[in-house]
Amino acid sequence: MREPKVPAADQTLRILSLLARSRGPVPAGMIATQLKLPRSTVYQLLATLQEHGYVMHLPEERRYGLGIAAVELSSAYERQEPLARLGRPLLAALVDRVRLSGHLAVPSGSDVLYVIEERSPGSPSLVTDVDVRLPMHLTASGRAVLAALPRAQVRALYPNAQAFSHRLATPDGINRYSQLRTVLDDAVTRGFATERGSVTEGFSSVAVPVRDHREWPIAAVAITFRDEEVSEERYGEVAAEVRETAEALSARIHGRGHPAL
Repeated sequence: MREPKVPAADQTLRILSLLARSRGPVPAGMIATQLKLPRSTVYQLLATLQEHGYVMHLPEERRYGLGIAAVELSSAYERQEPLARLGRPLLAALVDRVRLSGHLAVPSGSDVLYVIEERSPGSPSLVTDVDVRLPMHLTASGRAVLAALPRAQVRALYPNAQAFSHRLATPDGINRYSQLRTVLDDAVTRGFATERGSVTEGFSSVAVPVRDHREWPIAAVAITFRDEEVSEERYGEVAAEVRETAEALSARIHGRGHPAL
């Protein structure tokens, strides 16, 4: 086998490939053994990968797994322009049905990136415009994605109180992981995520994740509205429409048929 021109790059890619093939997080020692690399080198490379979000460390288990940045790379084709092209007509149809503004967002590190916004007639502009990034824990879209991720993945994204930022001092502001976990567990129970006033005072949202063929959340569809437009009792009704759109987009990504919306 020919010697690589850039050994560090070669070793880094080999580590990522090994983690991608593994059924779960693995110890650093096992990585060193399987790749026949010095342990010191493996630890140095893992530390750098962790800093950039490509690897997550599970301290209690003393294991390493793929981080959110690596996951983003694996689904980049789905998340970028093709995803927006596939999702735009579905989102437009959703907004036409519910007469409320909608958007499609994708995870980007600990943020969500908005790739589509469809504003209903007469609705005001929102901060969730195309190419805007917001912290995942503040938005319904981000919470929908986080609720669908493994718990260890979420914990790695929010290791301490400094990981939680705020736009406004709101009643549902999240300041620690236990609060976030409660919100996410509620979203799993209901089947949709919500936020009330965390992004813009007087506005709320409901969201449902879009999943890939592995059931991994690659995006979220959300509807945003003034608080007086939709009572909490109607959140489930709106979420059902959002879920139908999210499932239709997932089917389109996979190349499967889905009833026209």
